[in-house]
Amino acid sequence: MSESVYVRMCHKIGTPQQVAFRRDIVDMMELFRNQHDLARSMMSGSRREGFRLHGSDVDIMYWPANHRVIWDFSQSEYYNIHRQVLILCDSSESPAGFTLLWLPLERACQVVLSSCVRMIGGLYLSSFKYTETTPDSTIHGPCSSGTLYGSLEYDAAHCFVSDFWPPSASSWIDRCHSWPPPHVVNDIIRNGCHFVAIGHKLGNHEDNEWRISFSLAENKLVYSMNHTQFLTYGLLKLFLKEIINNGLRDEDKLLCSYHMKTAVFWAIQQNTLPHWCPQNLLAAFWVCFKLLLKRVYEGICPNFFIPENNMFLSKIHGQAQLSLFRRLYGLYEKGIALLLHSPSIRSSIIDVLCNPRLTVCTDEHTLISEAEFDVQLFGEIYSTGAIQTLDLQDCMKYLHTVEQLIDSPLTQYQVVSLQKYTATILRYTAFILHNIYINTGVNKQMYIAHKMSRHMLKLAAKFGYVSDMLYIAMYYYKTLRYREALSVIEMTKVKLVQPYLMYEDHVDRERYTEAVGGQSWSTKMRQAVARDITLHSEICYISELLLEQQSIRQNRCHTLFIPLFVLLHMLEFLCSRHVDTITAQTALDDLQVLVHHDQGLYIGDICRDISWEILGICQQMAGNLQTALYSFQQSLRQVPFNKIQTATTERIQDLHFYTPL
Repeated sequence: MSESVYVRMCHKIGTPQQVAFRRDIVDMMELFRNQHDLARSMMSGSRREGFRLHGSDVDIMYWPANHRVIWDFSQSEYYNIHRQVLILCDSSESPAGFTLLWLPLERACQVVLSSCVRMIGGLYLSSFKYTETTPDSTIHGPCSSGTLYGSLEYDAAHCFVSDFWPPSASSWIDRCHSWPPPHVVNDIIRNGCHFVAIGHKLGNHEDNEWRISFSLAENKLVYSMNHTQFLTYGLLKLFLKEIINNGLRDEDKLLCSYHMKTAVFWAIQQNTLPHWCPQNLLAAFWVCFKLLLKRVYEGICPNFFIPENNMFLSKIHGQAQLSLFRRLYGLYEKGIALLLHSPSIRSSIIDVLCNPRLTVCTDEHTLISEAEFDVQLFGEIYSTGAIQTLDLQDCMKYLHTVEQLIDSPLTQYQVVSLQKYTATILRYTAFILHNIYINTGVNKQMYIAHKMSRHMLKLAAKFGYVSDMLYIAMYYYKTLRYREALSVIEMTKVKLVQPYLMYEDHVDRERYTEAVGGQSWSTKMRQAVARDITLHSEICYISELLLEQQSIRQNRCHTLFIPLFVLLHMLEFLCSRHVDTITAQTALDDLQVLVHHDQGLYIGDICRDISWEILGICQQMAGNLQTALYSFQQSLRQVPFNKIQTATTERIQDLHFYTPL
């Protein structure tokens, strides 16, 4: 039975290879994002660990790069106090796992200083006041919450970092005999810890205390798990979501995913299961569940790094503790059959119960096809690789990072993600360079900038997706080279009509495997993969879309997402107007058919707003004012994913003004 559930969990959570590429891609992305001199960031939580469960949010930690927390004054010798702001921990009046942050020199950036309070004879950083400095979001514990791309929820924790391991967690080092291995322990200690803005509810200074966060250490521990251990953790997360907390209001949910993770950590380190292998997956789940049940019964859940920190202390006690224990014990009495209440794995258990002689192959290559694996790999690179910059210096730093990484030992997944990020950086550099020098009036500078921009865009197209060729066409249109743009569009069309093309998650798996199966992912990406087009709101790519870019900026968004074939027809229409009016009309007709009749193959539901908008723009330029008005009205009726309603409304008003009744 366990093997069947193992296979089901691999389909639900991911095979070892899938989990590996998710982690590698995030790690590679953070190498680029943390080139900035002022701030650092780190993805944490489920997505960083390798999960892609439905409904999971994105957890991100931010901290100022030039502020460092130390545990005693002797550690100040490692810093230049003229360049680094030093913050000293004061844990003398705080519960285990929490601390006060003291500014002994009373020097820091303005945001930090404005979040300080006078107490105990010194200037201390208030966690409560610090969370209030985060704009445009809802405060949730130590995090500010919001939404990305219309639907993806995020929690952003603004915190501080220490390069040193907490003295209060020194006992953890002594416990690491069998797990994690010594090199992981050393790596964890070497990377220190963080401090998130939340105090202990039963502490003396709740509004001013900070919780010691071991998020980075936890990521490294999860990375060091074998796949059965990782799936056990995933199974517990599903058990929590689909059984324990199912139907409960948020305020009534006493257990959280962090409690599940802690149970797995303790179970692995204490060798409660001799062999963590696919055949023992359900046994591993049962061991962790019994440990969790014991913790609830005792009312004590020791933090994995600082056991003196009882994570149940402020919430799971009294009547709430008793009610939770009774509920969990009722599940315990059902035995492993309790998992029948989980929609995610019910069918696997039923299959085995109905066919006890069923044998299941757990070989990874049989669990997912090559084409399906590639769909997820390229989708991960696309969704994670949101490099955005308007600074030429940042682009130079990114390219320098690429140069350094080329000679570094990289995994196969990091190589292909680096290839795509390089294409993205070259594209940004090309347009930024052009925008800087186009209005200088110095012909030589303009000529050199144009030559470099064109070269970088061609290079980006060789590194990136098939669809990246359209950025060259946009550049040619922007620089009035209409015939050259149309030539690029024709070449792109030839590549896009190949029967093996992978567009978003649409692909003929058989033809794709026949055409590029077994080849490197770098080759596959260049020859057979296409994605939707993204335009940064601050960069002018197509002047006809400036109103839409202005609209998304007003809504504090940075990216316009346009379906690939919608943009292709738009560019063909715009360029052909200057070359061949018949071809322009054909392109407009093709665009109209696509927008009116596509069933989700080329235009996803979330991008129908911009698709109708672009159709309306082209119809208006062609003089078809009534049909343009209809298209703009249709745009307003779609899911407002791109946040272009302000632009659409303005276009409708202009049409009403110029169109006689």
